[in-house]
Amino acid sequence: MMAQYLALREEAGDALLFYRMGDFFELFFDDARAAAQILDIALTTRGEHNGQPIPMCGVPVHSAEGYLARLIKAGCRVAIAEQVETPDEAKARAKREGTPSSKALVGRAIVRLVTAGTLTEEALLNPRRANVLVALAELRGTIGIAACDVSTGAMVLEECAPAMLGAALARITPSEVVVPEDWETEALGATDEAILRPRSTFASDSGAERLKAVHGVATLDAFGEFTRAMLAAAAGLIAYLDHAGRGKLPLLLPPVLRAGAAGMAMDEATRASLEILESTTGARAGSLIGAVDRCITGAGSRLLAEDLSAPLLDRAAIEARLAMVQFWRDRPIERAQLRDALRAIPDLGRALGRVVAGRGSPRDLGQLRDGLTEAMRLHHWLSGAPDKPALLDEVLTRLIGHGALTDLFSRALVPSPPTERGNGGYIADGYDAGLDELRATSGDARRAIAAMEARYREDTGIATLKIRHNGVLGYFIEVAARHADRLMAPDSSFTHRQTMKDAVRFNSLKLHEEAGRIAEAGGHALAAEEAHFEELVGEVVAAREAIAATAAALARIDVAAAIAERAGEGDWCRPEIAEDTALAITGGRHPVVEAALAKAGDRFVANDCTLGTANRLWLIGGPNMGGKSTFLRQNALIVLLAQAGCFVPATSARIGLVDRLFSRVGAADNLARGRSTFMVEMVETAAILAQTTQRSFVILDEVGRGTSTYDGLALAWAVAEAVHSRIACRCLFATHYHELARLAETCEALSLHHVRAREWQGDLVLLHELAEGPADRSYGLAVARLAGVPAAVVERAKSVLEKLEATREATGGIAAGLGDLPLFAALRPEPAPASAEQQLAEVLRAADLDALTPREALDLLYEWKRGLPAVR
Repeated sequence: MMAQYLALREEAGDALLFYRMGDFFELFFDDARAAAQILDIALTTRGEHNGQPIPMCGVPVHSAEGYLARLIKAGCRVAIAEQVETPDEAKARAKREGTPSSKALVGRAIVRLVTAGTLTEEALLNPRRANVLVALAELRGTIGIAACDVSTGAMVLEECAPAMLGAALARITPSEVVVPEDWETEALGATDEAILRPRSTFASDSGAERLKAVHGVATLDAFGEFTRAMLAAAAGLIAYLDHAGRGKLPLLLPPVLRAGAAGMAMDEATRASLEILESTTGARAGSLIGAVDRCITGAGSRLLAEDLSAPLLDRAAIEARLAMVQFWRDRPIERAQLRDALRAIPDLGRALGRVVAGRGSPRDLGQLRDGLTEAMRLHHWLSGAPDKPALLDEVLTRLIGHGALTDLFSRALVPSPPTERGNGGYIADGYDAGLDELRATSGDARRAIAAMEARYREDTGIATLKIRHNGVLGYFIEVAARHADRLMAPDSSFTHRQTMKDAVRFNSLKLHEEAGRIAEAGGHALAAEEAHFEELVGEVVAAREAIAATAAALARIDVAAAIAERAGEGDWCRPEIAEDTALAITGGRHPVVEAALAKAGDRFVANDCTLGTANRLWLIGGPNMGGKSTFLRQNALIVLLAQAGCFVPATSARIGLVDRLFSRVGAADNLARGRSTFMVEMVETAAILAQTTQRSFVILDEVGRGTSTYDGLALAWAVAEAVHSRIACRCLFATHYHELARLAETCEALSLHHVRAREWQGDLVLLHELAEGPADRSYGLAVARLAGVPAAVVERAKSVLEKLEATREATGGIAAGLGDLPLFAALRPEPAPASAEQQLAEVLRAADLDALTPREALDLLYEWKRGLPAVR
């Protein structure tokens, strides 16, 4: 056995090996040590290997999914080694091979590699988050990206420049990344934890052929014009799935081509700063989606996350989504009825994924039947609704067309199919006459055994006699130990089987015969049900694309109704989408902060934001805790929500389409990459200055902090000038450098604003209101007092501040002279230094020849000669 294990252990590579032994998955050696620590289970030993005890631990097969989930969460990969033959088959094989049958070892093989990106089991997945596997391939300076949610089969192909790979991965948020073994991580992106695979599996020709084979087509033209980099990534993705499934691919839907300019661009820092899908703690609570999501179904939540991660740039597509939200917003009664109906619909996409991957259960087939039936009912109800928007009309057409399939499943399956198919009982009575007959035979035999038990009690006079069953002995007669002698008599017709502590077990010829009838009929019945199960799975596989389209349509309806529900709760408005570069938000609020304040019983203070040609850059001052960062983020989130097709937390909003959204708000160090907080801030600022266009929207908070006052002010000044005059995009710029207010004298599209605060009887009162004009002071000492800084320290700081302010008044402050600095002078190229000949000519022009003495003239000639370049 150990030789078989070691061979499988080598095949498993860096994955833990789950080695099936009976009703347990066993782990040995280092695998056992690692798993025991992660799972907090007992580590034991079994036998010896090379004179040393073999560490071992195990988990029950019936509860393996829970343990797998914990191992995957801990970053492990697990190879499943199952028994691939029965003991009888092993003995027959041994006989053919000429070895003693007593030494026959049941054959085992790795049937699957369980990894973070290849999960399909319901217990291992978050129902409200997509589980995406990504493969990357670099070809001639372009990165091909193949992304697939294996649980639903959705597959997207795209490409990007190496510098944009980080932003693309931040948008996709993959659970696992696969790259060629020669991948240059430093040059091509942050994929340090990627799975390395042979370079030969990332061939573009192979990708095209594999896609054609999977989808049974002669050409990929109907799916889109895929580049060679995309096809190379697709090849690597499919090869890895084939490797993980040991030759069996999961559900793969036709690939969708994603154009590079299809959505609003956001880099990693912006997504982290805005906390779109998770907060800074890594939790869903406190994130944008946590505050917005009111979806009933898991599929709806996953689609909403996708919408928020990739806001649209197509005005028509945005308006189509908004119109669908408006439809449900205007119909609260119908919306409530719809949401009640959606509660009865299971997760069709993931049930379909499990069935097609060969990991489905009778319950999954029942979910498909019930979900498709409810989809058709929704279609019949909504198709007659007046004034339906175009997008709703479109998705309704995808809810029908499954009548034959649902009718078949309704006849074939019991109302509530079980999760396990090994025990049968999921094919409905009346579907197969032969199966019904087998069940009747088994039932008759069981009734005969019940009658036998009553007869044996009467014949023996033992009222506690019972006929029981287990997986080892089958059917047996059990009596208490004190009554055993009656059945031990030679003429009793009972045969002793087993003696327990308090009971003795027997058999009888009649019981054996009836048990045989039950086993034979039951075995045939199970085989018949298994055959029907495979037939039903075949029907699902044939209709997989239509079923997936229905699942996507239900998710889109759920998202629209959920956004309408959230808009109704928070009095959100429908944004107006424009093609210009305006941004006019009245009564804007931060959705996450407002929800948190509402739970505490407090009110959020709404603020307006109007950016246009004459004032596209707002310079915002004011105290810490005054709400500057919240104001910046709320406007960025309103833009994001609007272009995702959602209503927004504002009284009104007019959004000129934004092609790129950048946020440099808050920063943390990155010690793993050797970057300080200030370095991280500068890297993010550099990316903004390099990638921003005139249609972009940028929010900048306290640029220049983390270094000396002079350096920080100089950087903030130069960045503000660049955003205003070179890029000319919409920007909110929060700062504590009051000296920057002087920029308003030279930057015609810059306007000054501040968050209001007042001191009352020595205490700071933060009003969280935005007002026009520069900030008068930062109230830093008052905030320090609020934070609990000792009074003595605050008083000492106050005296130091008074001296610094007195010096500033005397000297003009650190910004003295900046008012005379030519606007954007730093961005003009410096003049080239004069050549030696030019310098000589200047000196000659300046010389007064009439005033020179002969000696001075000779000295001047020698000086000119020394200044001339050498002749070569």
